[in-house]
Amino acid sequence: MAHSPHHTLHAWMDVFMHRSMRGWNQFAKSAGLSMPQFSILMQLHHKGSCGVSEISERFDITNAAASQLVDKLVQSGLLERTEHPSDRRAKVLSLTAQGQSLVEQGFQERHRWLEELVGSLSTEEKVKVGEALTILTAAARKLETRNPKS
Repeated sequence: MAHSPHHTLHAWMDVFMHRSMRGWNQFAKSAGLSMPQFSILMQLHHKGSCGVSEISERFDITNAAASQLVDKLVQSGLLERTEHPSDRRAKVLSLTAQGQSLVEQGFQERHRWLEELVGSLSTEEKVKVGEALTILTAAARKLETRNPKS
């Protein structure tokens, strides 16, 4: 009996998210970082430099908790704290070269599983999956442009 596309997508999402999060957790742990610390590095990679208050808002934690996480990342050489160009009292956080390298290693580890998965497919399966994912990606992007905050 064939499953509905809705059920099939849910099953894929469950497997993919479980495997992806497990990969991130293992990578963060192997680097000596907590998931919140690794998440801060990822935010700075994707959104660029910011202040501690933006981190506390993004992760819904207090400024004190954000500062504590950031302090450990600065001490580890993964983040640097500099003066804000227009307000010397404010500090700006950005990834160091070492922090950027660590994030890129995380991406490589995460993608390794996908490479293995794709490698296990036949040529015909790869074509079908490629077509299906192209359709899903386009539909998701269309939804994202209509509802960017959701």
